[in-house]
Amino acid sequence: MPDQQGLQAFVDSAVAEEAVFALRPDYRAVLLVVDGLAGGPSDEASEALLVTAETSARAALHDHPVEELPHVAAWRDAYRAFGAKPQRTRNSLEALMRRAEGGLPRVNRLTDTYNAISVLHQVPLGGEDLTRYVGVPRLVRATGEERFDTATGGAAVIEHPEPGEVVWRDDEGVTCRRWNWRQARRTQLTNSTTAAFFILDALSPLDDAALGTATEELEEHLRRLGPNVTIARRHIAAAAAPTSKPLSNR
Repeated sequence: MPDQQGLQAFVDSAVAEEAVFALRPDYRAVLLVVDGLAGGPSDEASEALLVTAETSARAALHDHPVEELPHVAAWRDAYRAFGAKPQRTRNSLEALMRRAEGGLPRVNRLTDTYNAISVLHQVPLGGEDLTRYVGVPRLVRATGEERFDTATGGAAVIEHPEPGEVVWRDDEGVTCRRWNWRQARRTQLTNSTTAAFFILDALSPLDDAALGTATEELEEHLRRLGPNVTIARRHIAAAAAPTSKPLSNR
């Protein structure tokens, strides 16, 4: 398990390549690394949060189809920019919004929490098991040779991204394909996860204030999942020096 300095070093080491910002100069992200979590199955608190998120999604979709929601539409355009077809491979926010009317998935308390925050704030949000990461997290345009550990029909398989596809990766392979479409099995959150890496993605028209509000709410709920939860935060953006937030232990 990383110490406090190790958490900050990990988040500060993350790289988003200029080739990604060339596609979408308005791209921004908040990266969180969190230690001291008590993972576990879905519980009353995560259930209540998901129910609130489902109600929020139904209200948002009452007068507009999901593809017309401003942040969903922006991510559809971003997918087209690197050759993906958003009708076939939906960004994680759109996928969750489409599922919300019939009920969001119940997975485990960590996954339920970040899925609910994603829907409530209409921001793509992913979570990974920090202890399964190998090396530095990097957001890159893929060569097509990277390994992606996934499952098809219940069987484990290794796939490869399309050349030019935007992916998150580490030294072992791709951890999330198509920016925020599908996460690898290797780093997925489980009932036993105690340290995690979260990525909140933003494009215009979602501004930094809204991104910050989503981040603060995620942190608030994560701090309830252990007596000694510690968080390091970093904001990344194009053509600007990234900022770090000191570790907190509350």
